[in-house]
Amino acid sequence: MTSSLIALLATTVEALPEEAASAVTQAATAAAAAGGDFSLLALLRDASLPVQFIMALLVLASVTSWIIIFRKWKVIRRAKHEADQFEERFWSGAELSKLYAGTTERGRGVGGLEAIFEAGFREFNRIRQRRGVDARAQLEGAQRAMRATGSRELDGLEHNLELLANIGSTSPYIGLVGTVFGIMVTMHSLISTTKQVGIADVAPGISEALLATAMGLFVAIPAVWAYNRFATGVERLSVRYDAFSEEFSSILQRQSHLDEG
Repeated sequence: MTSSLIALLATTVEALPEEAASAVTQAATAAAAAGGDFSLLALLRDASLPVQFIMALLVLASVTSWIIIFRKWKVIRRAKHEADQFEERFWSGAELSKLYAGTTERGRGVGGLEAIFEAGFREFNRIRQRRGVDARAQLEGAQRAMRATGSRELDGLEHNLELLANIGSTSPYIGLVGTVFGIMVTMHSLISTTKQVGIADVAPGISEALLATAMGLFVAIPAVWAYNRFATGVERLSVRYDAFSEEFSSILQRQSHLDEG
């Protein structure tokens, strides 16, 4: 009896290593196959057609937003630099006529504060040359010209900011649409199969769906950050333009009263 029990235990102990080795081999093979499915290129290549379309749309939106970001950064930076330079010349004590001649004789398009000054002073001189026009009419004409020019300058600075805001606000939802499509395709493919389904079968489809969500966030976050930063920069320039217009109006008002006197 004792010898039979010892022989049975020996047989069981010898069988376990072979089963364990087989299980480990199968697990390693499944892990290797799953690792290939989880690579980024494999997810993009094996994604369903609707999800691939949404991913391509997100890539296009990302490229567009970065083009706008770099261009708008240069435009706003140049506008701030030109405003600093012109204010330095304007408040250095130079005569208005000489400053105006400098803006018109350089043969280049002026912008920002310089364009506002040029429009206001040109309209002021044009109305002043008329006979019988009082100082108030001269000042109001100059102010209208400066407001119109300032509005055009701000409109140029705000160009494409709306598109950047739309990309930032809609990209996460576009990514969620891709997630929904990815999960739907995965569920439909699993329903149509007759074999037993495991985590390795649903993992590629779920990963594909989550990748669409991640791409939507990747597109939206830089666009939203850049829009907020550029909108703040444009707002500061707007305040700066308005302040200069008011200060220049005061100077023109004194000038008109001196001409009447």
